[in-house]
Amino acid sequence: MYKDLRDKAFEHKHALIFVGGIAAAVVGKKILESKTTKDYAAKGMAKVLTCKSELEESIQDIKDNAEDIHTDAKAAKKEAVCVDITAEDE
Repeated sequence: MYKDLRDKAFEHKHALIFVGGIAAAVVGKKILESKTTKDYAAKGMAKVLTCKSELEESIQDIKDNAEDIHTDAKAAKKEAVCVDITAEDE
């Protein structure tokens, strides 16, 4: 009996695949529309936005520090050049 049923199912495997696809779509739609899924998605998005904000702040701090180091290096270089020139005049 099961063998006959299995053989008939294999004869119509394309129909079974189609029906399985429809069933998966219906179940997927129900899952995506559920309140729990929406809550998890909202919480996840909030965490992503928080991480993005913190990352942008960190990058800005790094840029500010790099600019300060660059400015200090330029000032030190100018001092070194000025000291060398005055030392030669004496």
